[in-house]
Amino acid sequence: MDGVTLYDGGVYLLQGTTVVPQNDHEALIGLTGGVPNCEEARRGTIAHGIMQAHNASGDESRLKVTFDCLTSHDITYVGIVQTAKASGLEKFPMPYVLTTCHNTLCAVGGTINEDDHLFGLSAAKHYGGIYVPPHMAVIHQYMREMMAGCGKMILGSDSHTRYGALGTMAIGEGGGELVKQLLGQTYDVATPDVVAVYLEGSCQPFVGPQDVALAIIGAVFSCGYVKNKVMEFVGPGVATMTTDFRNGVDVMTTETTCLSSIWRTDDDTRRYLAGHGRADDYRQLDPADVAYYDGCVRVDLSKIRPMIALPFHPSNVYTIDELNANPRDILAEVERAADKIAGRVGSLDLMSKVDDAGIHVQQGVIAGCAGGNYTNVMEAANALRGKSCGSGEFALSVYPSSQPVFADLVKKGAVYDLMQAGAIVRTAFCGPCFGAGDTPANNCLSVRHTTRNFPNREGSKPGNGQMSGVALMDARSIAATAAAGGVLTGADALDCWGDVPEHEFDATSYNNRVFCGFGCGKQEDPLVYGPNIRDWPQMEPLGENLLMQVCSKIMDPVTTTDELIPSGETSSYRSNPLGLAEFTLSRRDPEYVGRAKAFAAVESQRLEGELAAEVADAFSAAQQVEPAASLGNTEMGSMIYAVKPGDGSAREQAASCQRVLGGVANIVEQYATKRYRSNVINWGMLPLQSDDVPQFEVGDYVFIPGVRKAVEAGEERFEGHIIRNGQVSGTIDLYMAPLTADERQIILDGCLINFNRNKK
Repeated sequence: MDGVTLYDGGVYLLQGTTVVPQNDHEALIGLTGGVPNCEEARRGTIAHGIMQAHNASGDESRLKVTFDCLTSHDITYVGIVQTAKASGLEKFPMPYVLTTCHNTLCAVGGTINEDDHLFGLSAAKHYGGIYVPPHMAVIHQYMREMMAGCGKMILGSDSHTRYGALGTMAIGEGGGELVKQLLGQTYDVATPDVVAVYLEGSCQPFVGPQDVALAIIGAVFSCGYVKNKVMEFVGPGVATMTTDFRNGVDVMTTETTCLSSIWRTDDDTRRYLAGHGRADDYRQLDPADVAYYDGCVRVDLSKIRPMIALPFHPSNVYTIDELNANPRDILAEVERAADKIAGRVGSLDLMSKVDDAGIHVQQGVIAGCAGGNYTNVMEAANALRGKSCGSGEFALSVYPSSQPVFADLVKKGAVYDLMQAGAIVRTAFCGPCFGAGDTPANNCLSVRHTTRNFPNREGSKPGNGQMSGVALMDARSIAATAAAGGVLTGADALDCWGDVPEHEFDATSYNNRVFCGFGCGKQEDPLVYGPNIRDWPQMEPLGENLLMQVCSKIMDPVTTTDELIPSGETSSYRSNPLGLAEFTLSRRDPEYVGRAKAFAAVESQRLEGELAAEVADAFSAAQQVEPAASLGNTEMGSMIYAVKPGDGSAREQAASCQRVLGGVANIVEQYATKRYRSNVINWGMLPLQSDDVPQFEVGDYVFIPGVRKAVEAGEERFEGHIIRNGQVSGTIDLYMAPLTADERQIILDGCLINFNRNKK
């Protein structure tokens, strides 16, 4: 990727300005008088200082973190509160922000969405939390404006929990990790590697934060350069960006699969926090004079061009110039990917959108925590002032990220300019990012300044013959495209950038509508339950032996959480565990739910002391491997195989839905993210891995004898016996990456709820 260089191996950063490869001893001696001690210099990163300040383990190599603040949105907060309540929660021990920005419209399912919102408000009153009503702000903009600060750590149940540009190390995890925090437990993880993102030069006026982010994602994602690591943004280029611009880059670091991010802070950070009424939250953060990083992403900002990430991943990156110069070959690749996803030829016809004028797109969206920031919308308004989006297929929607941002844009005339050009301006809403708003028409191409463009995340349903595509672009290039009537155009085609007046934040709308009850919970105020809000079903502890039926086998290179449990309208059922589970893998393997439920019925019979006829031969084969296996000591459950599952959302439902259907394990080559693996563990499933090519198919069985004792003993390797047609047909070598003692006990107990109940 032009302008982005990845170093091979570790580096030292000297005085915050000079990058020296770890092995360049001559340069190090010349600059420092010697070769620094690597382990000592690790302590010089900004990330190290923040992590260790929150670490209660007494061991720098192992973190046990208590966060300063928690946050969730309306897809996840009901399940989290329900889980914590079942585990003995009495009050929120730290500020917990519940935002209502995903199923904001309450457009499907009758009353169930607004029922969940009332539950969220009642939970804030009962336990002492902060509740942000619908349309007020998207989750991460509220956290930037009101909660983030230098040196803090924040945990959110949304994968894009990133506030590094404000000096906060923020992590997106599944709901189970937030439950642990609510119950006074810690976030336990090996201290992650830290990778420097060294910024130099300055962006061209037409380049926006999404362009910078996509260039980085395109360089690091496929090779896993920053996977489960911390990205630390340093170098002189940081100072060339406003904090609002930095926020737009920072939130997209999630798409690299990094664990967290942090930026050096400066006077612009101070001004941002002071302007939001929180001057005391500022602290200058810089690496030490000698700091060691486990890698370095070097970005020459002056070389970044307007970018586009084509369907179906944010790493499918090209410059807009490159795409416009060779549209047919590049779009043909996207069409082939679409056909593979849809399972049919001709699912997405992009070639018909190319003519002598260029590539015609049908929709533009600027929204959410990435696109709806003040500066992005103001730049788009400047570009469209006095222009027209046209009266054809192309339509533009703009969603400012919060009411304070919206109010300032109204006051400064930007909303008027957008509306006069034909754009539709809506309130703060995350819907376009996950398929709950602005779903394009079939066979249409949408360009969006949002966070993701995974298959069908925009809301289409390939199983019903629907397919549309989303390409990610910066708001500036989307505005340029709108000004061209929907012909794909880079922002460099216009000369109107940089005229952005200072943002004037006014918290009046928050003061009038946001419920702030931290430390003031009232147990006498009851939780308000709608008819769709159901308790979690009972989960079994891990059996002595385990007979698993392969209920899905997915050989795609990566499986996203949106494929494991679809987003969009499906998420309206999030508060009903069994109801939501009906949609598991529905867009990827529609037969999975039926298979899993059928095998769950087999387990129900076993618990009643009966052996289902359909599993008798497989059980007999298991007894040949382990003669002591009996109905009483051999748990039976479903299993999913996937090559690399878990890219994308932090939604715990990607794992919990498998569990409530009787799932007992995942077998994978690798987990795409730590957060998905954590979800698997917290829902009591074995996070198994294998380097073997799987020799089983859907309907076969894998038997692991003595699994409970092995987990109790801390063993990490297991032998799985593959059973087909009533015979042992082979074996598969299985292992689990290291687990903490608590994680092992959670699996043994059957889930986090059982673990906490058993601790009482």
